[in-house]
Amino acid sequence: MKRVIFLLALLLGACSTAPQRTLPPVVDGTQPRAAQPRAAQPEAVDSVERPDRVEVPVPPPAPSGGAVVALLDRANAYHQSGDISNEAATVERALRIDPNSGRLWNRLAVIRLEQGQPRQAEQLALKSNALSRGDTRLQAQNWRLVAKARWSMNDSAGARAAEKKIRELH
Repeated sequence: MKRVIFLLALLLGACSTAPQRTLPPVVDGTQPRAAQPRAAQPEAVDSVERPDRVEVPVPPPAPSGGAVVALLDRANAYHQSGDISNEAATVERALRIDPNSGRLWNRLAVIRLEQGQPRQAEQLALKSNALSRGDTRLQAQNWRLVAKARWSMNDSAGARAAEKKIRELH
């Protein structure tokens, strides 16, 4: 019996002392793998090198040229035929290509007002204004849309405020 206890103790002792394993080194994925030697260049005294900063490339501007023009031609054809749903869908497609176009947001605002969605038309016109800095003509058109939308929602104070903005732009 003493022998069995001794063997168990020996076995348990052997299990508790596992060989130490070394862990693989931690590799920072934001750093280049092999640093290229830089040519000796004079650096500014107060410049600080930030190895933790990762440069993110800026995407190129949206290809708004031909594709947007073609979609607007199609939207005009839908408008002429009275197909306002397809006109709206086509302008929305153009906005996916060029989401920073104040003119496209204005066009969608006009459509939404025609569809009887004054609240959405108001918001779209305001978005168009936010994107059309410096284009006072477009801003005035947007404020007219906002005024019409607010009148249709029985917001006379808001409509008057929008009409005041139109006068300020002229």
